[in-house]
Amino acid sequence: RDTGLGIPGRSASYSGELGSCIIWGEAYPNKRGWSEPARWLLEQYAENGVDAIRSLNGSYLAFIEHDGDTIVLTDSIRSWECFYTDDPGVRVFGSDAAEVAKTIDNPTMRRQSVGEFLHMGVVLGDKTLFHELHRAPFDGYLTPDEAGELDRFVYEEREMDYASELADRMQRAIRLRSRQPGKKGLLLSAGYDSRTLLSQLPDLDHSYTVGMPDAQEVKVARRLAKQYNVDHTTLVTNDRYITPGEQKVRDTQGIKESIHIHHAGYNSEMEVDTMYHALLFDTLLKGFGHKRTELKLFGKTIPTKKMESDPDPIEASLDNFGYLPDRSRKVAEKYTSDPDAAGKFVRQAIDSEFDRCWKRTDSVQNALALFSIRNQPTIPSRTHLADNYLESFIAADTELLEWHLQTPPEYRNTSTFIRAIRQLDEDLFRHRPPDRPYTSTFLSQMEQFVRRKLPFITEFQPAWPDRQKVYDRYNLDQRLFPENETIHDLPSRHKLRINDMVGWVAQCSENMVNPTDVLHMPTEAQGTDDAGSKRRGADEVRSEN
Repeated sequence: RDTGLGIPGRSASYSGELGSCIIWGEAYPNKRGWSEPARWLLEQYAENGVDAIRSLNGSYLAFIEHDGDTIVLTDSIRSWECFYTDDPGVRVFGSDAAEVAKTIDNPTMRRQSVGEFLHMGVVLGDKTLFHELHRAPFDGYLTPDEAGELDRFVYEEREMDYASELADRMQRAIRLRSRQPGKKGLLLSAGYDSRTLLSQLPDLDHSYTVGMPDAQEVKVARRLAKQYNVDHTTLVTNDRYITPGEQKVRDTQGIKESIHIHHAGYNSEMEVDTMYHALLFDTLLKGFGHKRTELKLFGKTIPTKKMESDPDPIEASLDNFGYLPDRSRKVAEKYTSDPDAAGKFVRQAIDSEFDRCWKRTDSVQNALALFSIRNQPTIPSRTHLADNYLESFIAADTELLEWHLQTPPEYRNTSTFIRAIRQLDEDLFRHRPPDRPYTSTFLSQMEQFVRRKLPFITEFQPAWPDRQKVYDRYNLDQRLFPENETIHDLPSRHKLRINDMVGWVAQCSENMVNPTDVLHMPTEAQGTDDAGSKRRGADEVRSEN
């Protein structure tokens, strides 16, 4: 049972003469349907068909049964996944990949998905780790015998005052979600995004920052909390920050790495009922994913504000996920003699998936942004929050998504965002982010470069702790892979991805794989089209062609 069921703006259900409707997640219909959103959506569907979903704001999955038809609808950016399988003979679906996977009699692992997860930290498109398990499409729907895409998320640029429009829409989106019940918390960093929520949410009780108490990021976050009279707690970095426990792994859904769930080990210290966050502000509102021209300076590449006119979408997408070329090369050395194997694999994976973007835009820069949104790797962090709190996904607000779709790429940037949030609160920049001493991103990056090059000048501290040091300090090799010494010398990020995959499969299938199976699966001998084992060695694991 969803703890939010019946709370205004949260999950709702209705059953009557027209049929049944369940809205799961966070949903805000127009004012006429505010008191009974599920009934409102069912009535709209009976009158207008799938177009009814266009008037539903929020982050949700909607199930409708009417006149003998049944359909599941995602929100326009698929901020909640819907998994399904036809293996039992009838289509089974749900928001928990592991629960749906348990209905599969003998699941077989998809070699392509394993390789994408291993080298990029995300399974692209509609795939999962199993051949038999699928995801409802982006901006999509699911029926008993069909899965397809809708056309809500389509780029149509228009002229407007982009900063003022963004400010107004952000204010409305935040205000709409400000009346959640109980004690209210905020995941707070020193950056621009979460401080905007800090300044605009009227009844925040507590804020939380992951890091060491003496870290620059934590110090600034603490000052921000004090500025807005909100209590603050530092969630001190230790093994809880990085250890992938059972629930943390489950929240990856087997498609995205658990490293992004920074707060997972600290639930006992976050004593609130509702939790706010600024996930996807950077992607949707500040142009993360775009390709900008670059300035070469003393061997260092510094991006400028100017958009690259004709970027290669494959090369431009390499930095938008968890692909780490040098480290992936070291991983690939375990299973191939080709030094470029990892890079070739990642480029081919992006190339085959990128074409899906073109029916929603004819701009390369928009397509780059869309590709990042369709395959957003950080979503597990909100999945974990929603499993433990009433979670509010402000960036998924319909008005903010429309702003993204209507604003040209050259205006979707940090400068526009800063101008917008200044209109909300001029005092937001009293305490600047430690790595951004200037509002100009270029000038801040120049200072970062100078600090790295000149002796006797302290460098900016990164926002996140050094994961490799945390991994080594708490001896995670022995805790996670005591019987697999052959992978101990791999980069920690990739070892954690291997553990994510092995751990997720173990939660939903008897066809378990071990870490060595997963490591070797991406380039095993071709000739069969599936993979599964009951504690067999890697050579015996059947793999996808």
